[in-house]
Formats: sequence, structure tokens, C-alpha cells
Amino acid sequence: MTDAHLEREMAARLAWLRRPQQALPYSGQCYWCGENVHAPKRWCDADCRDEWGRQQRRGA
Repeated sequence: MTDAHLEREMAARLAWLRRPQQALPYSGQCYWCGENVHAPKRWCDADCRDEWGRQQRRGA
């Protein structure tokens, strides 16, 4: 990876972190795998949360 590529990647990640947060409504199920969760959780664990976030960043 070139320095320019790393700089663009870092800028994109920082922009994503600084985006306005919209609260997801509590549904009772993990947004990624569908497992039951207790309020106020939206995901059953950090892995599901992170994978959901990756898909959102990809626009899927």
C-alpha cells in the first residue's frame, strides 16, 4: 500500500466515524443474525455489530 492509499483509507474511516448517528429502533432481535436480544441491545455481540457495520459501509 502506498502512503496516499493509506491516507485515503484513514480519511474515509474518520468520515464514517464522524457521521451523524441515527438510533436504530429496538426490535428484540440482533440486526445481523436475528438472535433474540434484551433492550436496549441491537446486536447479540460485537462480532455481529461489526459485521453489520461493514455491510452498511459497503452500501449493502
